[in-house]
Amino acid sequence: MNSPRYLRSIGLRAIALFGLALFGFGVSAPSASAQAAYGSYIGVGGTVGLSDGPNNEGSSAGGVVAVRYRLLEVPLSLRAQALISDRTAIVPTVSYDVPLNWQTDAYIGAGVVFQGGDENSTSPLGNQTAFVVQPGIDYNFPYSDLVLFGNAIIAFDAYKDGGGTAASVQGGLGVRF
Repeated sequence: MNSPRYLRSIGLRAIALFGLALFGFGVSAPSASAQAAYGSYIGVGGTVGLSDGPNNEGSSAGGVVAVRYRLLEVPLSLRAQALISDRTAIVPTVSYDVPLNWQTDAYIGAGVVFQGGDENSTSPLGNQTAFVVQPGIDYNFPYSDLVLFGNAIIAFDAYKDGGGTAASVQGGLGVRF
Protein backbone atom coordinates (compact mmCIF):
# COMPACT_ATOMS: atom_id res chain seq x y z
CA MET A 1 0.00 0.00 0.00
CA ASN A 2 3.03 2.32 0.27
CA SER A 3 3.64 2.40 -3.49
CA PRO A 4 4.91 5.68 -5.05
CA ARG A 5 1.56 6.15 -6.86
CA TYR A 6 -0.37 5.83 -3.58
CA LEU A 7 1.97 8.25 -1.77
CA ARG A 8 1.76 10.75 -4.64
CA SER A 9 -2.05 10.53 -4.49
CA ILE A 10 -2.01 11.25 -0.75
CA GLY A 11 0.35 14.21 -1.29
CA LEU A 12 -1.78 15.68 -4.07
CA ARG A 13 -4.89 15.35 -1.92
CA ALA A 14 -3.19 17.13 0.98
CA ILE A 15 -2.02 19.99 -1.26
CA ALA A 16 -5.47 20.40 -2.83
CA LEU A 17 -7.27 20.41 0.52
CA PHE A 18 -4.74 22.81 2.07
CA GLY A 19 -5.16 25.20 -0.87
CA LEU A 20 -8.94 25.11 -0.61
CA ALA A 21 -8.77 25.77 3.14
CA LEU A 22 -6.52 28.79 2.58
CA PHE A 23 -9.05 30.34 0.21
CA GLY A 24 -12.00 29.76 2.55
CA PHE A 25 -13.76 26.99 0.67
CA GLY A 26 -15.65 24.59 2.90
CA VAL A 27 -15.16 20.90 2.27
CA SER A 28 -18.38 19.02 2.85
CA ALA A 29 -19.01 15.34 3.38
CA PRO A 30 -20.02 13.42 0.23
CA SER A 31 -23.75 13.07 -0.28
CA ALA A 32 -25.66 9.93 -1.16
CA SER A 33 -26.06 11.08 -4.78
CA ALA A 34 -23.71 10.04 -7.58
CA GLN A 35 -20.19 11.42 -7.21
CA ALA A 36 -18.04 12.82 -10.01
CA ALA A 37 -16.07 10.18 -11.87
CA TYR A 38 -12.74 9.74 -10.09
CA GLY A 39 -9.56 10.54 -11.90
CA SER A 40 -7.35 13.04 -13.51
CA TYR A 41 -6.15 12.32 -17.04
CA ILE A 42 -3.93 13.33 -19.93
CA GLY A 43 -5.12 12.74 -23.47
CA VAL A 44 -4.67 13.45 -27.16
CA GLY A 45 -7.12 13.95 -29.99
CA GLY A 46 -8.26 16.36 -32.64
CA THR A 47 -9.60 19.91 -32.85
CA VAL A 48 -11.60 21.76 -35.49
CA GLY A 49 -12.18 25.51 -35.63
CA LEU A 50 -15.77 26.49 -36.43
CA SER A 51 -15.36 30.20 -37.20
CA ASP A 52 -13.61 32.23 -39.90
CA GLY A 53 -13.14 35.56 -38.13
CA PRO A 54 -14.09 39.05 -39.28
CA ASN A 55 -11.43 39.14 -42.05
CA ASN A 56 -11.96 35.56 -43.23
CA GLU A 57 -8.79 34.39 -41.48
CA GLY A 58 -10.05 30.86 -41.92
CA SER A 59 -10.74 28.18 -39.38
CA SER A 60 -8.20 25.44 -38.88
CA ALA A 61 -7.99 21.85 -37.78
CA GLY A 62 -5.24 20.15 -35.84
CA GLY A 63 -4.37 18.15 -32.78
CA VAL A 64 -5.15 18.65 -29.12
CA VAL A 65 -3.36 17.65 -25.93
CA ALA A 66 -5.71 17.77 -22.94
CA VAL A 67 -5.04 17.54 -19.20
CA ARG A 68 -7.57 17.35 -16.38
CA TYR A 69 -6.64 17.51 -12.72
CA ARG A 70 -9.68 16.71 -10.62
CA LEU A 71 -9.75 18.39 -7.23
CA LEU A 72 -10.77 15.89 -4.61
CA GLU A 73 -13.88 16.29 -2.46
CA VAL A 74 -15.22 19.23 -4.51
CA PRO A 75 -16.78 19.15 -7.99
CA LEU A 76 -14.02 21.28 -9.56
CA SER A 77 -11.27 20.45 -12.03
CA LEU A 78 -8.27 22.32 -13.37
CA ARG A 79 -8.03 21.75 -17.11
CA ALA A 80 -5.61 22.76 -19.83
CA GLN A 81 -5.62 22.13 -23.55
CA ALA A 82 -3.04 22.83 -26.22
CA LEU A 83 -4.65 23.24 -29.64
CA ILE A 84 -1.93 22.59 -32.20
CA SER A 85 -2.51 23.80 -35.77
CA ASP A 86 -1.16 26.72 -37.88
CA ARG A 87 -0.85 28.57 -34.58
CA THR A 88 -0.80 26.91 -31.16
CA ALA A 89 -3.33 28.02 -28.55
CA ILE A 90 -3.04 27.17 -24.84
CA VAL A 91 -6.34 27.14 -22.94
CA PRO A 92 -6.26 26.79 -19.13
CA THR A 93 -9.70 26.62 -17.47
CA VAL A 94 -11.38 25.86 -14.17
CA SER A 95 -14.49 23.71 -14.53
CA TYR A 96 -17.52 22.83 -12.44
CA ASP A 97 -18.15 19.10 -12.89
CA VAL A 98 -21.63 17.55 -12.77
CA PRO A 99 -21.80 13.75 -12.48
CA LEU A 100 -24.36 12.21 -14.83
CA ASN A 101 -23.66 8.64 -13.68
CA TRP A 102 -20.73 6.69 -12.24
CA GLN A 103 -18.72 6.90 -15.49
CA THR A 104 -19.76 10.25 -16.96
CA ASP A 105 -19.19 13.90 -16.00
CA ALA A 106 -20.57 16.92 -17.80
CA TYR A 107 -18.83 20.20 -17.08
CA ILE A 108 -18.73 23.90 -17.77
CA GLY A 109 -15.46 25.75 -17.52
CA ALA A 110 -14.14 29.29 -17.80
CA GLY A 111 -10.63 30.50 -18.56
CA VAL A 112 -8.39 32.23 -21.08
CA VAL A 113 -6.88 31.34 -24.45
CA PHE A 114 -3.24 32.34 -24.97
CA GLN A 115 -2.03 32.43 -28.57
CA GLY A 116 1.50 31.36 -29.43
CA GLY A 117 3.61 31.25 -32.55
CA ASP A 118 3.33 33.36 -35.71
CA GLU A 119 1.26 36.53 -35.20
CA ASN A 120 0.08 36.42 -38.84
CA SER A 121 -1.61 33.03 -38.48
CA THR A 122 -4.82 31.99 -36.74
CA SER A 123 -5.52 29.16 -34.31
CA PRO A 124 -8.91 27.41 -34.07
CA LEU A 125 -9.67 30.06 -31.38
CA GLY A 126 -8.70 33.27 -33.18
CA ASN A 127 -5.48 35.24 -33.05
CA GLN A 128 -5.36 37.04 -29.70
CA THR A 129 -5.68 36.36 -25.97
CA ALA A 130 -9.35 36.08 -25.03
CA PHE A 131 -11.80 34.93 -22.33
CA VAL A 132 -13.26 31.45 -23.00
CA VAL A 133 -16.17 29.29 -21.92
CA GLN A 134 -15.78 25.51 -22.24
CA PRO A 135 -18.71 23.06 -21.99
CA GLY A 136 -17.79 19.39 -22.28
CA ILE A 137 -18.19 15.79 -21.23
CA ASP A 138 -15.84 13.06 -19.97
CA TYR A 139 -16.66 9.35 -20.14
CA ASN A 140 -14.58 6.88 -18.12
CA PHE A 141 -14.59 3.39 -19.61
CA PRO A 142 -15.55 0.84 -16.92
CA TYR A 143 -12.74 -1.40 -15.63
CA SER A 144 -10.18 0.70 -17.51
CA ASP A 145 -7.97 3.76 -17.12
CA LEU A 146 -9.20 5.16 -20.46
CA VAL A 147 -11.27 8.34 -20.75
CA LEU A 148 -13.17 9.58 -23.80
CA PHE A 149 -13.37 13.38 -23.74
CA GLY A 150 -15.13 15.96 -25.86
CA ASN A 151 -15.74 19.68 -25.51
CA ALA A 152 -16.35 22.96 -27.25
CA ILE A 153 -14.46 26.17 -26.56
CA ILE A 154 -16.00 29.57 -27.25
CA ALA A 155 -13.56 32.53 -27.22
CA PHE A 156 -14.95 36.07 -26.93
CA ASP A 157 -13.21 39.01 -28.67
CA ALA A 158 -10.85 36.49 -30.25
CA TYR A 159 -9.62 38.43 -33.30
CA LYS A 160 -7.32 41.46 -33.36
CA ASP A 161 -9.13 43.11 -36.27
CA GLY A 162 -12.82 43.40 -35.48
CA GLY A 163 -13.11 41.29 -32.32
CA GLY A 164 -15.67 38.59 -32.89
CA THR A 165 -16.22 35.19 -31.36
CA ALA A 166 -14.28 32.05 -32.26
CA ALA A 167 -15.34 28.50 -31.50
CA SER A 168 -13.78 25.07 -31.78
CA VAL A 169 -14.64 21.48 -30.87
CA GLN A 170 -12.20 18.93 -29.50
CA GLY A 171 -12.32 15.24 -28.78
CA GLY A 172 -9.97 12.44 -27.95
CA LEU A 173 -8.84 9.63 -25.71
CA GLY A 174 -7.04 10.02 -22.40
CA VAL A 175 -5.37 7.88 -19.75
CA ARG A 176 -6.20 8.43 -16.06
CA PHE A 177 -3.45 8.99 -13.52
